[in-house]
Amino acid sequence: MQLSVDGFVAGPNGEMDWMMWNWDDELKKYVNDLHEPVDCILLGGHMPEGFIPYWESVAADLNDPQFAFGKKMCDTPKVVFSKTIEKSKWNNTVLAKGDIVEEVKRLKEQPGRDIIAYGGANFVSNLIKFNLIDEYYLFINPVAIGNGMAIFKEIGQKKDLKLIKATPFECGIVVLCYKP
Repeated sequence: MQLSVDGFVAGPNGEMDWMMWNWDDELKKYVNDLHEPVDCILLGGHMPEGFIPYWESVAADLNDPQFAFGKKMCDTPKVVFSKTIEKSKWNNTVLAKGDIVEEVKRLKEQPGRDIIAYGGANFVSNLIKFNLIDEYYLFINPVAIGNGMAIFKEIGQKKDLKLIKATPFECGIVVLCYKP
């Protein structure tokens, strides 16, 4: 998740214009390496509308510098968690409409490699609340926005995390990797 230094993943109305996207080559490599063992992507119900078409457009353009990564994002099976979407209209994507805890545990029990989650504040808050995250990768952007949507607001109790690694990048982003 990308966060502001004051802990928000989006502004109060979902604004993400504060996020830094002019990533340096080392950060791009870090993200590519992070995705190498991934064979399943979890998405919150509001993510696929922008996320999937964006990566499809990248993967369709051989001249795009992110072509290979875009192809991996498109080729990797995706599970969209939604109670309102009736049918998946995206390639390589299925819907999960049941209980989030049961659905994620079922996915974790299947043979395969790593699962990565992308989602809005509510989706990720639920993953955190129900202890469904094995590793946190928090991309701290060098900006404070003062108010917005947070992912740790619904935890209900103190959650101890162990810092595994902190990696700063020239563009100003610091990636903090934690395990519960």
